Amino acid sequence: MSDSATDHDSNPFDAIIDAPFDAALSERYLVYALSTITARSLPDLRDGLKPVHRRLLWTMRQLKLDPTNTFKKSARVVGEVIGKYHPHGDTAAYDAMVRLAQDFSLRYPLVEGQGNFGNIDGDNAAAYRYTEARLTRTAMALMEGLDAGTVDFIPTYNGEEEEPELMPGLFPNLLANGSSGIAVGMATNIPSHNVAEVIDATLELIDNPHASHERLMELMHGPDFATGGQVIDSAEVISEAYRTGRGSFRLRGLFHAPEAEKPDDQAAGIERLGGGQWQLVISQIPYQVQKGKLIEQIAQAIADRKLPILEDVRDESDEAIRIVLIPRSRNVDPELLKESIFKLTDVETRFGLNMNVLDAKRTPMVMGIKELLGHWTAAQIDILQRRTQYRLDQIARRLELVEGYIIAFLNLDRVIEIIRYEDDPKAVMMAEFSLTDRQAEAILNMRLRSLRKLEEMELRSEKDTLLAEQDDLTKLLESPARQRTRLKKDLRALRAEYAETTALGARRTLIREAAPMVEFSMDAMIEKEPVTVILSQKGWIRAGRGHVPLDQEFKYKEGDKLAAILHAQTTDKLLIAASDGRFFTLGCDKLPGARGFGEPLRTMIDLESDAAIAGMLVHKDGGRLLLASSIGKGFIAETKDLLAETRKGRQVVNLKAGARLQVIREVPAAHDHVAAVGDNRKLIVFNLDEMPMMTRGQGVTLQRYRDGGLSDATTFVLAEGLSWQMGGSGERTRTETDIWQWKVARGAAGRLPPQGFPKNNRFG
Repeated sequence: MSDSATDHDSNPFDAIIDAPFDAALSERYLVYALSTITARSLPDLRDGLKPVHRRLLWTMRQLKLDPTNTFKKSARVVGEVIGKYHPHGDTAAYDAMVRLAQDFSLRYPLVEGQGNFGNIDGDNAAAYRYTEARLTRTAMALMEGLDAGTVDFIPTYNGEEEEPELMPGLFPNLLANGSSGIAVGMATNIPSHNVAEVIDATLELIDNPHASHERLMELMHGPDFATGGQVIDSAEVISEAYRTGRGSFRLRGLFHAPEAEKPDDQAAGIERLGGGQWQLVISQIPYQVQKGKLIEQIAQAIADRKLPILEDVRDESDEAIRIVLIPRSRNVDPELLKESIFKLTDVETRFGLNMNVLDAKRTPMVMGIKELLGHWTAAQIDILQRRTQYRLDQIARRLELVEGYIIAFLNLDRVIEIIRYEDDPKAVMMAEFSLTDRQAEAILNMRLRSLRKLEEMELRSEKDTLLAEQDDLTKLLESPARQRTRLKKDLRALRAEYAETTALGARRTLIREAAPMVEFSMDAMIEKEPVTVILSQKGWIRAGRGHVPLDQEFKYKEGDKLAAILHAQTTDKLLIAASDGRFFTLGCDKLPGARGFGEPLRTMIDLESDAAIAGMLVHKDGGRLLLASSIGKGFIAETKDLLAETRKGRQVVNLKAGARLQVIREVPAAHDHVAAVGDNRKLIVFNLDEMPMMTRGQGVTLQRYRDGGLSDATTFVLAEGLSWQMGGSGERTRTETDIWQWKVARGAAGRLPPQGFPKNNRFG
């Protein structure tokens, strides 16, 4: 290879730059992050659009898809967008266009679609070769002034075309239609609002730049979603979110029954069916909730028995939403059914507010409502100034030509003579009549037929009109007060088009604080029925229907027998105490039936392998238990502190190595003393007040032992005496009233019990 060839051939390895990997990665990631923030995910506060939406609207305008023109295929629009302006996939561009056309996604749609553009059920739009589109009047209002020098045009990605930097129209699109997006390290989520309210707040801010935030919130009440619904937060919560630009709203669907006979039932969504039967009707669902998935969610809650008071759900929607909820019986409380639907399904959702936008300098900022409206107003004033200056420039150019035409009219014969006989008529005319280059060129370019239009009166009338307009525009450009007045006039004209009385402008979302939510418990969903709970010694549990005699014989697996049995209701909670001091909670409605042997308790709770069941009882509100370990330590616990939410249960009694939970006894409110007996057959009685109330721990010493530990303990009323069950079948009970000689301070050793005390050292 020759040296000259080597000189001309570049070595690819010469382009390799030796740089630290972390620095190179950081630099490139920063470029990517900034690109995502400024050119993809965050909207510009001036027009509320992201680049893809701006390019879609600009392309449709170039294709002359005005509201008065015919539709064109969406494929044509998408092809133009991705070919000229937006170098991304066709799916991304079409999806963005579809959203602009969906009246359930945008409060004020910018595209009018023809064909299947998806629906609120969550179904996708048809392919772009099947659908057609054109711009709406709202989109035209947003782009108004593009030809009036109001905005800068920037080169497209390949430099072959130009596109507007933003849309200059007066329509407040950012707040009217909202926006959402996730960039790198930041996100935005702005709800839609009512245009009339936004304009009212803007007018107030123009008149009074120092207007308080509270005054603005009196005019702009809160979000106005495309799908309606109800914002149920208080005015204070909503106001604080708009003050900071961050917050969230609780949004509910609306229960409304148009076919209800009574106004109260109609507002409550209750339709009476006769015979005392009724049903609830949901007429609006929260924003961004798909109706099909919502109905599936409700149906799944019914199948999972989370909503046992609900019989069925039906979708009777046509163009209007109508979801019918059928209660299990006519005795179900409608408000309870509503509260359960709100809690368990997406009929109530939360919408997060994050007003993170790009300001006029393309800097991302989180703004409160006053700051945002202030920036938008300043941008509109700037657009007004640019439009005025552009028009002044147009007038100046036209005046120059009109004055040239007047000179030509006054000297028409001489002008014709110069054109006929002079070799350089332009130079001669400029010298003879003091014409400018543009004036002379315009006269030379006139057609002969146009000469008859050169009437002095018309030209002078046009000149006077232009001079008057020029004077007005000059005053406007020099006076900020006039600019504000013009902006207010234009805003009021726009407000008239989107007034509350118009179909498009009427508020859809109610802003009404809901009454405090009734404490909704799943227990309210359970139908109350009596059951008999049976626990075997090997840990098998079951629940038979009804309250059967507790001494009835039941079948058990071979080698197993009864450990505990009690009466309960399906609405009760069952407390299971393990020997390691841990308590578990089971709903009696979830226990297996008594047709077989039941199910092992260990499949329902996470019981340690070396732990055994120490006791079983029904939870009672306000109840107390005496808990004591085998080494004689214990305390009083309230039953509410023993309830566990998970399978793992709750550790209540802390035990030393080798100890176990020995005593679990209910403490009636009237009891005032404690009796404890040890393995050494010593009995002690002391005041119940000496026992501490604890939620967890070892407790205090009940009785002191030299050998062995605690056998049993109980509580009783001293004035009524201490009772215990006699031997044998345990049907007879003995009560010892003369118990004073065993009454000592807690922690004593005690003395032998009275004659006849059971040999097993237990009170029964």
